[in-house]
Amino acid sequence: MTTPDYRTPIKNRIGGVFIPVRNLETAKEWYSKILGLEGGEEHFGHIFVAPMKGTAGLILDAMPKWRKEDGDISTYEVPSIQLLTDDIQTAYQFMKENNVELVTEIQDDFYFVFKDPDGNLLMICKEVS
Repeated sequence: MTTPDYRTPIKNRIGGVFIPVRNLETAKEWYSKILGLEGGEEHFGHIFVAPMKGTAGLILDAMPKWRKEDGDISTYEVPSIQLLTDDIQTAYQFMKENNVELVTEIQDDFYFVFKDPDGNLLMICKEVS
């Protein structure tokens, strides 16, 4: 039996995570407050790349090429991005205090789901070491 040849020009690494946003300035302000972001760079008039620790950068994108005919844009309707915390209770309370729309209570003492101002569903999980 031969071993398959998996040579590929595609890197086994995530370069960034895109989040569709309706208003770039509003999104930058909200994400900066909630995630404690400092710095970042704007590109092409519709992208903001926020510096993040870990495997990928967070990219807020007004996505002009992907908008519907009415100018709106689809949002994530399932939590597809996981943010980490050392203290799930404190993170949940922080989100409540900042009037973030919470979709779930803390589940299994491990995670909860919330919405960003554009209605994207995101998740915060307790980091497992």
